[in-house]
Amino acid sequence: MDKLVTIGEAASLTGVSAKMIRHYEKTDVLKKASRTDAGYRLYNQAQIQQLGFIRQSRNLGFSMLEIQSLLKFWLDSGRESRNVKQLALSHLHDINSKIVELEKMRGVLQQLADQCDGDDNPDCPILEGLAQFSADSPRV
Repeated sequence: MDKLVTIGEAASLTGVSAKMIRHYEKTDVLKKASRTDAGYRLYNQAQIQQLGFIRQSRNLGFSMLEIQSLLKFWLDSGRESRNVKQLALSHLHDINSKIVELEKMRGVLQQLADQCDGDDNPDCPILEGLAQFSADSPRV
């Protein structure tokens, strides 16, 4: 028989906070836990695995909508891996786009910081750079 664990133990085992576990139940991402006579939630091993799956997916930056799709794929032994790969590659594309944006931001901020003496002088090229706006300004 499956060992059942409380929400605190489930949180400890998976690294998902009790608050988030309750949220995942409320939003039907996770099947609702069984309850003791006193009303305490009890989670089985399949739910613990699902929570670990959710946490790992969140750590990789997947949205909750994407995670729900991934969970459906994971639980469906008849799934087609091409669909899973398509979802993962789409997410990877989004990550790569964000990296490009972050690199642009880093470049602009580094340039502004390099121009600033950082001394007692009130002149600040960082603030001046942030205040400059024109249609030609590089967008980040």
